[in-house]
Amino acid sequence: MDLILWRHAEAEDGIDDLARALTRRGQQQASRMASWLRDRLPDDYLLLASEAKRSQQTAAYLAKSYEVMPELNPGAGVDEVLQAVGWPEAGRTVVVAGHQPYIGWLAARLLSEQQQMWSVKKGSVWWLNRRERGGYEQIRLKLMLTPGMLEP
Repeated sequence: MDLILWRHAEAEDGIDDLARALTRRGQQQASRMASWLRDRLPDDYLLLASEAKRSQQTAAYLAKSYEVMPELNPGAGVDEVLQAVGWPEAGRTVVVAGHQPYIGWLAARLLSEQQQMWSVKKGSVWWLNRRERGGYEQIRLKLMLTPGMLEP
């Protein structure tokens, strides 16, 4: 299974956290990353977003159709997110347009088996892959890409 953790792009400040929208810069970040992803994702990927406007706006740059899951809202826990995305049995590539701090916690836990706070830049993608080899589970980092790496 491939799991792509995509932190929402830059968003406006605001008191109502779920209503915060992407800034103009955030729209550009999401558009560039979506274009890059679109060329590399398998046809049957599943795109998930939280109920936050900025998460849904980020996802919408990749596809018109995506599933909104409250389990992916800001403040979600690692176990809650893993269960929501079907890790590791989903059987297909799952893209999560989500939030810090759980994206950093997920990356740390899956790659290092430790609960640490890893920093993830807004709009960045962490592409993880799980496979079994010789009876052992392996979690591999296939890619970490920030929006700044895609700028001309």
